[in-house]
Amino acid sequence: MERIIIDVIGWAGTILYLIAYGLVSAKKVESDSWTYQGMNFAAGTMLIINTLYLEAYPSVGLNIAWVGIAVLTLGRKILQK
Repeated sequence: MERIIIDVIGWAGTILYLIAYGLVSAKKVESDSWTYQGMNFAAGTMLIINTLYLEAYPSVGLNIAWVGIAVLTLGRKILQK
């Protein structure tokens, strides 16, 4: 049961990444928007959980970087206000 939950989290993260990318590509959201960066943060977090469980450490590293970019971008937006 635990593995199924981890897989669902991983697939949800993957789908969320793809939706976010599709929205930016279709020019429905800006790349530095709260929506896009929030989706990247959530998707990256889900995939960190999944890849840590699967011990896929290169993917863990990539997703930590992706989440870090989202955090930096959102932090910059907060400071600009």
